[in-house]
Amino acid sequence: MTAPSTCLLRATLGLAGLLAAGPLAAQTQQDARPASPPAAALNSPAAAATGPWTLRRAVDYALDHNLGVRLNQFTAQGNAQVLRQSKAALLPTVNLNATQGWNYGTYVNPVTSQFQNATTRSNNFAAQGQLVIFQGFILRNTIKRNALDYEASVQDIEKSRNDLSLNVASQFLQLVLAQELVRANQLYVDNSQAQIERSKLLLKAGSIPESTLLDNQSQLATNELNVVTSQNQANLARLALLQLLNIDPATAQNFEIEVPSLPDPDQEASYTLDLNAVYQQAANTKPEIQAADLRVRSARRSVDIARGSYYPRLFLNGSLSTVFSSSQSTRIFTGDSTAAQYVPVLQRVSSGAIVPTSYVVTTGRQPNFETLPSRFIDQLSNNYGKAIQFGLSVPILNGLQVRTGVQRAIINEQAAGVRAEQARLTLRQGIEQAYADARAAQLQYAAATRQVAALTLTQRNSEIRFNNGLLSGTEFNIAQNNLNFAVSNQLQAKYTFIFRRKVLDFYQGIPLEL
Repeated sequence: MTAPSTCLLRATLGLAGLLAAGPLAAQTQQDARPASPPAAALNSPAAAATGPWTLRRAVDYALDHNLGVRLNQFTAQGNAQVLRQSKAALLPTVNLNATQGWNYGTYVNPVTSQFQNATTRSNNFAAQGQLVIFQGFILRNTIKRNALDYEASVQDIEKSRNDLSLNVASQFLQLVLAQELVRANQLYVDNSQAQIERSKLLLKAGSIPESTLLDNQSQLATNELNVVTSQNQANLARLALLQLLNIDPATAQNFEIEVPSLPDPDQEASYTLDLNAVYQQAANTKPEIQAADLRVRSARRSVDIARGSYYPRLFLNGSLSTVFSSSQSTRIFTGDSTAAQYVPVLQRVSSGAIVPTSYVVTTGRQPNFETLPSRFIDQLSNNYGKAIQFGLSVPILNGLQVRTGVQRAIINEQAAGVRAEQARLTLRQGIEQAYADARAAQLQYAAATRQVAALTLTQRNSEIRFNNGLLSGTEFNIAQNNLNFAVSNQLQAKYTFIFRRKVLDFYQGIPLEL
């Protein structure tokens, strides 16, 4: 591979390494991929991509349309419902039950509790309620834990938004760099074409050999290949940015980015920061740190919940019930008898026997009854019952389940503490790495600028000597390639510095804008 091809690929892929080596490496390298929507989402309608897009507009649009952020929002909504359910667990539970059945043959009558052989229909109605009076504060600790989990999920939304913002900024600047390289390589093509025209004139005048013209034509072909390669890289960077924005490339034919005039790194003073101050500010505001701390507190509540199973459980139960049976009957008074009854008077004779006498006693009229099936509403009223009871459950031995649960909760709490420390360490390392990269890029840009200035003079001198036949075409091409390589390094250092500085500004709460 020739020197121009090497410098082109290094410069074009320069910002591609920003994500792998930057502050997102340890915490968002895997998150960068989910930020891009799946292929199925490309069919969803999106706003028309009209007008040039600034970095601020691209970030805002991505935050409103990215599917990864929306999924985190749904997760938070689910945790909100879990919190609501845990609060509702403090309320009594009340349930209504109703059954209807038919019995054939011998069965126990639910009303009389007697065996009978008949085909009957029966109904049972009941209402039960339970109120937990004491359960080792499990319910209240569950509410506190779920509230912390909900707050942590809200912070996760902010973290995904921050990660997406940095990914968009990185891809945006990568597209800017790719477009700069396209323009630079196109300029090299124009210069090569002009040089070929001069070589043809010099060849006719006999000032240079034909091999020099062939070398220039070879250089032109190489530069044209570099233009194609850099344009492909620009197209890929554009596609990656559209995917982050969740915009269908088929509907974004006129998508363009707007890049303001960016100051060169050497136009600014030496970039310095108080890393401890930046870290403290980021640790107090960044959602990943707050989410980690909230999950530590949530794990501590889980320990309290597990320990609550050591305590007795006291609850109050109440119930209302009634029953109906089609076999139940009722004696209904139908009036007195119309005829009087005469009962003979009995007497004991000397033999001890009891015999009737000639005397009789007239009795009054007797009531008459009729047996009819009991009415449905009457049975519900007559069979109505109430019950209330207190229940106490004391755990004594349950296969060490409670003790094991407590130990697992303690281990989870310790693990959550380690994850919180890891999040802080990752944040500090990201800030330190971004600052080191920014400082190195600024120094590299200054060195590359001096190199470009020196090689520009060398290339001009080589061109004069070449036109006068004092320099071969191969040596002239080497001078030109060295200059191209220096310009590519200069562009790479410039946009690396800009991105790293934006990352550090973002840690300090400064919005992402160019």
